[in-house]
Amino acid sequence: MFDLGETLLNFGRIKPTEIFTAGAKSSYNYLKSMAQPVGNLRWYALRNLMSLRIRRWLSALRGRDFDALQLLKRVGSRKGIKLTPEQWQHLTWLWYEPLRKISWSEPDITETLTALKDSGLKLGILSNTFVHGSSLDKHMEQVGILRFFNVRVYSYEFPFRKPDVRIFKIAAERIGEAFENILFVGDRIDKDVRPALRNGMFAVLKDAHTNAGKHPPPGAKKIAQISELPALVEQINKDTPAG
Repeated sequence: MFDLGETLLNFGRIKPTEIFTAGAKSSYNYLKSMAQPVGNLRWYALRNLMSLRIRRWLSALRGRDFDALQLLKRVGSRKGIKLTPEQWQHLTWLWYEPLRKISWSEPDITETLTALKDSGLKLGILSNTFVHGSSLDKHMEQVGILRFFNVRVYSYEFPFRKPDVRIFKIAAERIGEAFENILFVGDRIDKDVRPALRNGMFAVLKDAHTNAGKHPPPGAKKIAQISELPALVEQINKDTPAG
């Protein structure tokens, strides 16, 4: 089971203002091209920025993520914007696309995932995110890794998120394995590694800027690249008594 950001998809230290500005311009031009009532760009961007900040503040307060697509619908619908479901998804993608453009994955990521899949492992994703699944799935499809993950659990779909044990239970149920049979790979010690260990999973800390200078807690392994996983899984299986 994998986390997504800074684990399978890397973004590094982003510049939020630049990302937001690019998404605002792209989405504004799209709506403008369809003669939607968006007004001027400055107020369009400000309206969406304030809505996003309020929802992120509420998210931190409540300990749950929101759905960015639904937020865009609420903000847009109040201004008279009318789109088909497919167009709303595309609008959400245009807001996300600047992140896609600065992201990267390991060059041999598909070979690594193929090796894991061919060894008989089930692969799944459990990610804290407010980005709608249609955008995340499209990103993974472009990278060539979506096909490996039939199970994808995104926190905005639930009233809780990692490290809450309930979302780990849902992920385990969907992939069809008990905690003790799951290896969780993520970049956050607090959200990924510690709760995975606490729930009885194996845990691996993926090296990223989010854990720079930190050491994994006792019982967890650390890797620099996803490509190290096949050998690590083989070693874990050798070291773990059957039964």
